[in-house]
Amino acid sequence: MSAINFHFHPRLWDELRDYNRRRFIQDLIAGFTVGIVALPLAMAFGIASGVTPEAGIFTAILAGFFISALGGSRVQIGGPAGAFIIVVYGIIEKYGLANLLIATIIAGVIMVGMGLFKLGSLIRFIPVSIVIGFTNGIAVLIAVSQLKDFFGLRISKMPGDFFAQISVLAQQAHTINVEALGLALVSLGIIFGWTRFLTFLDHRFRAQQRLLHPLKSIPITVIVLVLGTLAVYVLGLHVETIGSKFGGIPQGFPSFTLPTFSWVLVKQLFAPSLTIALLGSIESLLCARVADNLMADDIDHQKHDPNQELMALGVANIVTPFFGGIPSTGTIARTVTNVRSGATSPVAGIVHALTLVVIVLVAAPLAANIPLATLAAILMFVAYNMGEWREFKKLGHFTMNYRIILVGTFLLTVILDLSVAVEVGLMLACIFFIYRISSITTIDEIKPNVLPQPLPEHVKAYTIFGSLFFGAADKLESLIKPHQVPPKIIILELHQLINMDTTGLDCLQNLHHQLANHHSQLLVCGANRQPLDLMKRGDFIDKIGAINCLPTLNEAIARAHTLCGTRAPE
Repeated sequence: MSAINFHFHPRLWDELRDYNRRRFIQDLIAGFTVGIVALPLAMAFGIASGVTPEAGIFTAILAGFFISALGGSRVQIGGPAGAFIIVVYGIIEKYGLANLLIATIIAGVIMVGMGLFKLGSLIRFIPVSIVIGFTNGIAVLIAVSQLKDFFGLRISKMPGDFFAQISVLAQQAHTINVEALGLALVSLGIIFGWTRFLTFLDHRFRAQQRLLHPLKSIPITVIVLVLGTLAVYVLGLHVETIGSKFGGIPQGFPSFTLPTFSWVLVKQLFAPSLTIALLGSIESLLCARVADNLMADDIDHQKHDPNQELMALGVANIVTPFFGGIPSTGTIARTVTNVRSGATSPVAGIVHALTLVVIVLVAAPLAANIPLATLAAILMFVAYNMGEWREFKKLGHFTMNYRIILVGTFLLTVILDLSVAVEVGLMLACIFFIYRISSITTIDEIKPNVLPQPLPEHVKAYTIFGSLFFGAADKLESLIKPHQVPPKIIILELHQLINMDTTGLDCLQNLHHQLANHHSQLLVCGANRQPLDLMKRGDFIDKIGAINCLPTLNEAIARAHTLCGTRAPE
């Protein structure tokens, strides 16, 4: 995979060629809608990650702009995501906020490199069982992390470890704030009951659908945020708010800050940086695929370019930390909202970023009364929707290997660490795959009744099915029994051999040497393109003699008769 032919080509360039006023109005409406949806989520993700709410908002602004302006997707929306909450919180707890920013920049460089060397398609090879496992694990961790604000517990700082969190929550259970819990429960009830409420209104007021349309177009998270803020202001609830916890949100933009880099620090942060890069890449490309599926009915829609998407994601993660931002990726909820709101191009994503800019400049002081209990309820809803809980019910329909990988990745994500979970999950997937392929690789003697012509005496013919690789190459050793004289000639029929690696070739050469030591001969026939090419490059054909590598089994048997000095039947 060479970078020589790579060219930087954002999807925005293509979309602007045929851009018109109608499309701009659609993108303007969609972008504004997504911007409103992004506001509470950005603040909630920022707070849950262990940073300030404005850090989440500024990440949504900067990352949202760069991912849309430079990305390879037509409708993808980028910004802070729920998947990063636990990763970011853990890095801050272990390395500190300043080092999180450096790790994010390193991750951005890794993402750019992945896009440059066209590795975007390889992300899709990660087994779905691993993706479901760590996604559900992250959802559980997000829900647990929000119990503090959901119940209004007096905990100054939540630890990063799962069991430590449970222990602290249990110890401080007596500090529950009834007003915060009531507000959180009402907020969560409104969120979950909103769809049913709208369905009731549809049936009850069918003749007034136009009047109901504005109500349907307002995101429920925004409605809950406004209602929760009004409840705090009007009822004078004694609950923790953004103002009491963070002093509100600044009405302006952060200044450019240059983090302190050192080679020692880069080496220390490489592992968390790689976790951010892989998680962000997986999440973003999965999101882009979801967007492609949603746009499948649009005949003008072209599928996303995964490598360009990684390049844009890398740029976003390089730039945002210099302004206090946190890791960003493609976000499924906001992307789906963008598509359903009628977006036609990346311009909608740029409008979404500009909408957040206007909100920060105009309405930032109003955020002081936003209750953390309501934001916790919103994140509980995000965690519920994020997890694919039905997959646990369907585990009985799949193989034991699938179940072990999914459940193992899930438990390791919750108990230990996301990076460990993905590493172990990939290792298990590889081991199970190797075992599966090796188990279906067989070497069988060809029965006389299926041979095209009889074999000479002391000649054996075998067929190899499957893949002759390091996990199955030892099966060749069984062709020569210890302390027994091997056949005078062994014919290997290879037309069902789909693949061979260098270990398989080495075993093949060992078989040839063993036969040669007993003055016996090896013939191969019917080799497919890849095994034949490897045998040529490894000089195996020269060692056995080109005359002993034949196109068909019939010709190999004729060659065996010639070597044995017998006459093939007419």
